[in-house]
Amino acid sequence: MKKTLILDIYNSRNSVFSIKDIALFWGESNTELVKMRLYRYVKAGKLYSIRKGLYAKDKNYDKYELATKIYTPSYISFETVLGRAGVTFQHYGQVFVASYLTRKITVDGQIYSYRKIKDSVLTNNAGIEHKNNYSITTPERAFLDVVYLNKNYHFDNLSILDWNKVLEILPIYSNKRMEKEVKSYQTRLR
Repeated sequence: MKKTLILDIYNSRNSVFSIKDIALFWGESNTELVKMRLYRYVKAGKLYSIRKGLYAKDKNYDKYELATKIYTPSYISFETVLGRAGVTFQHYGQVFVASYLTRKITVDGQIYSYRKIKDSVLTNNAGIEHKNNYSITTPERAFLDVVYLNKNYHFDNLSILDWNKVLEILPIYSNKRMEKEVKSYQTRLR
């Protein structure tokens, strides 16, 4: 029976699991029993303990998936997305995440920087893609998230953005200062 329990985890498409995730896989409501089994699997080398309450099949877990599991709800955004898209040229070694709180933590040598976004924006799916067991913004939504939290931010290449999408997502922020600033960025681009 215990062999099939670990197989449930190995057969999953997830690479990172919370205790709640695993309890659901196993159909087990007793979290103490789940924790005890997980402890044994980690001790036997069958699972990797990333940090308290979070586990992976091995050390090759998806860093973005972990970032969105540490604090939920959350999504990958800001400089992480803008750098990948070529909107900013500065390389940041940390993963930037929008969440309900502001924190900077290090896990397995990787820095995760959480930035607080108001709930109505955080829970709005406009400009957010759900893939590979985590949520990540489009470059347009990441641009707006950065403008929302920063005044006079320097972007290296705004021509990559689809300005129709930017203007479509903008109303979710309900922020007059931000609306003026976005229009200013768009005007400078022309």
